[in-house]
Amino acid sequence: MNIPIATIVPRNRKAQTWLTVTVITLTLLVAAGVLGYQTFLIDVPSGHMAILVKKTGKNLPTEQEISHSVDQKGIQPEVLGEGRRFYNPWNWDWKVVPQIRVPEGKVGVRIRLYGDNLPAGEILASEPNQKGIVPGVLKPALYPYNAWIRGTEKPYEPYYTEVIELYDTITVPAGYRGVVTKLTGKLPENPNQLLVEKTEKEADQPRGVLDVSEPAGVYYLNPYEKRIQLIDCRSQRYTLSQGGNQMGFPSKDGFWVTLDGIVEFRVKPEKAAEVFVKYNSSTNDDSNLANIREEITEKIILPNARSFCRLRGSDYSGREFILGDTRIQFQKEFHAELKARCESEGIDIIEAVITKIAPPVKIANPVQRRQQANQEEKQYIRQIEQQKAEQQLAIEKELVVQRQEKIKAQQEVIQVVTKAEENQQVKLIEANQKLAVAKVDLAAAQDQAIAITRRGEATAEVIELDNQAEAAGWKRAVEAFGGDGNQYARWVLLQKMAPAYRRLMVSTSDSPLMDIFREFSASSKEPAQPQDPK
Repeated sequence: MNIPIATIVPRNRKAQTWLTVTVITLTLLVAAGVLGYQTFLIDVPSGHMAILVKKTGKNLPTEQEISHSVDQKGIQPEVLGEGRRFYNPWNWDWKVVPQIRVPEGKVGVRIRLYGDNLPAGEILASEPNQKGIVPGVLKPALYPYNAWIRGTEKPYEPYYTEVIELYDTITVPAGYRGVVTKLTGKLPENPNQLLVEKTEKEADQPRGVLDVSEPAGVYYLNPYEKRIQLIDCRSQRYTLSQGGNQMGFPSKDGFWVTLDGIVEFRVKPEKAAEVFVKYNSSTNDDSNLANIREEITEKIILPNARSFCRLRGSDYSGREFILGDTRIQFQKEFHAELKARCESEGIDIIEAVITKIAPPVKIANPVQRRQQANQEEKQYIRQIEQQKAEQQLAIEKELVVQRQEKIKAQQEVIQVVTKAEENQQVKLIEANQKLAVAKVDLAAAQDQAIAITRRGEATAEVIELDNQAEAAGWKRAVEAFGGDGNQYARWVLLQKMAPAYRRLMVSTSDSPLMDIFREFSASSKEPAQPQDPK
């Protein structure tokens, strides 16, 4: 519980005096602590740094700009980064400032303002104790350097130990090559060589134009160390009559012939550095973009084109340049010769076309009329050949139709034959099946015939046996009548007839029936009737 001091009522004046002294003492101690904390504290926020200056110690020599140790007075080479630290303000002074910011698209170059002077002929302060331009660059970021950025509105202060210069990054666009020139380093062994060979170690790289150019990309370069100049390696076109130039030459027969053409070319990427050194003019050295198109056309393409036309053009007469075949041949030779000559100079000739040839006026009209007549003749010949071709085409079409009809008829014949063969095969299969059935039926009929024959034979045997038995009975019956068969037959007849007649009324003179009885009466003297053999 907090009780206000004014509410405390001491018992006596002496106690009140001691309480007052105690409160005042505590208050002074707290105030002294807070004041001491604020006095000794160095609070460096984010994105800032603290520059230290030693106020006590040994004085610096005349040639020395900053302190080399904590025993010397002056600006310290190292700065304090972000955080809280405590320094004695009696011995130290400090200043909290923002860190150095290198923006996007820029590079920073450090220039050290303290240290030893550079040796004669040196440009860069490659050693940490040397004064001058520091090798390398600062890429976009924050850096804790005690430096002043040149070109800013921020005023220069005496405690700065470095100066930082900002430069644009070098961008090599697509289709370009970057020719690198090393500005520092040792001189090449051969001072007359155009290019120096690129080495793996940067320290061993001599100064001069490197033989290897850089491809498309973004490069962070120190302009005091290296320089990149852009060479356009894309396809470009050049007209031979551009800029008032007139391409002309005397023909074989002394007539003056003029021509015009278009040359499409490009700088070979692997030869970009060589072309730059050979043909770049001094006017292109002030910019990163080395526009050497004019130098290439004026120093390489145009002289070689004129040389070819004057040397090779004098081999043909003026009349031949009007003819199509000669112009085509001249065109092919022009392209091949110009490509071969520019190849060694690092220029690739993509296409070289003669667009116009102006022959002499005195011979142009007659030759043109003659050429026109020849062309008309060729046209008529082509028309005749075309008609023949059309005729042959019509014949071929009819032959094709005929062959199609023939093939169609053959297909129909094949279909009919195939169908007939299939039917024949079906009929043959059916006949074979019927034959097989007939064979089975035949075998069954044969078996049945054998069975019938056997049954007939058995029946015949039975009948024969019956007949034999009956014949044997008849034989014994005949034997009973003394071996007279007629008597036996008469007896049998009478035996059969006798039961059927009870009374008869017949004429005795002419009745056939009476003949029977007369026969019996005629034979009344025969022996008595035998016993029935049965």
